[in-house]
Amino acid sequence: MNDTQRVGLARALSKMGYCSRSEAAELARAGRVRLNGSLTRNPEAPVRLGKDRIEVDGKAVEAGAKIYFVLNKPRGVVTTAADEQGRDTVYSLLPADAPWVGPVGRLDKASEGMLLLTNDSEWAARVAAPETHLAKIYHVQISVVADAALTAALEAGFAVKDGEVLRVSRAEILRSGEKNSWLEVTLDEGKNRQIRRMFEARGIEVLRLIRVAIGPLALADLAKGQCRNLAPTEKLAMDLAMKRTSE
Repeated sequence: MNDTQRVGLARALSKMGYCSRSEAAELARAGRVRLNGSLTRNPEAPVRLGKDRIEVDGKAVEAGAKIYFVLNKPRGVVTTAADEQGRDTVYSLLPADAPWVGPVGRLDKASEGMLLLTNDSEWAARVAAPETHLAKIYHVQISVVADAALTAALEAGFAVKDGEVLRVSRAEILRSGEKNSWLEVTLDEGKNRQIRRMFEARGIEVLRLIRVAIGPLALADLAKGQCRNLAPTEKLAMDLAMKRTSE
């Protein structure tokens, strides 16, 4: 990075893998951050990455190695660093010696399955960006017996409660019982609670919602509540997939 390229202080701490941007902003406002020896309370103070010295609580911050985790999130666990209601968070499932990582996107409390976490903020932003069109695949159990008309409607799109028109890129019936069905639903541009909102708009209850894949990365046999490092070949496959979909 040359002298003319600068980022805000909070963003610099995030890019260096120290903490999230919001946490970094709180540290700065609390008077715990020094920039080149001077106390800096402005989270947007310009920083030259690789040149300026940042200290938090008197200790120099160095850019850490990039870490990429894949976690099989259980139902009932929230995707936050801390929860004011005392609920279990995904961070309780990470290795005790793990550095700071942030979630790539979200899974709500009732949802399960694949969650990526990393301290590589730029990579996380690319994975989560709608324009990347990286397929995200979910297995969804619903409270009715699905038919072809339902899957066709999901793919064609329709207006939900707030008037927004939503669609999925693919919907397929996996299996059905007497009272419910499992569908495989693929999104390439997920909106907030999109799958739940679409079924709610049709008066259908979502019983379970499990994310089983993101791009070429599949949940496979990773046990519920378990976390592992992304293999270099998996990281490369994700990068190649994002490059293809963005071209």
